[in-house]
Amino acid sequence: MFDLQTARGAPLSDGPSGQERSRLALLAVVACVVLLVDAVSKHLAVVELSERSPVELVDGVLTLRLVRNSGAAFGFASGLTVVFTAVAVFVVVVILRAARRLHSTAWAAALGLVLGGALGNLLDRIFREPGVFRGRVVDFLELPHWPVVNLADSAIVAGGALLVVLSLRGVRHDGQHAGGE
Repeated sequence: MFDLQTARGAPLSDGPSGQERSRLALLAVVACVVLLVDAVSKHLAVVELSERSPVELVDGVLTLRLVRNSGAAFGFASGLTVVFTAVAVFVVVVILRAARRLHSTAWAAALGLVLGGALGNLLDRIFREPGVFRGRVVDFLELPHWPVVNLADSAIVAGGALLVVLSLRGVRHDGQHAGGE
């Protein structure tokens, strides 16, 4: 029976291989680190910045300014919290489903960044005021000529940029190069 399975290319076990588990672990660790750092930074921002004027950290380059955002990343489409909550849930589900087929370490890291960032902002939308699934995301990092953002936004953008670079270089999520190289 085992000879027939291996002859047809079928795995002898249903579980993921050691390499697949390590890529899943990488995705999970990156997502958890992003989620934890984002949650702690937002908590500190709310505690430290709620009752004070903006704090300039780096002369004219970085300011800490507490903003509650009901839109998407970078202040886009404010007031559409329910829509962005649904989009975030969809993104999380898609990444979790795709994770089972990951054979690229770089894709695992990139998707971990996006997943952690999406979960960080999703938790704000679910649990923060004004209510469940209508909550505003805490933003607090302000750069010149740029909307106020948070670390989850930054992780989503960094992960998305890495996914674009991987795609442009022909690296697929299955670890192969496009064109069969």
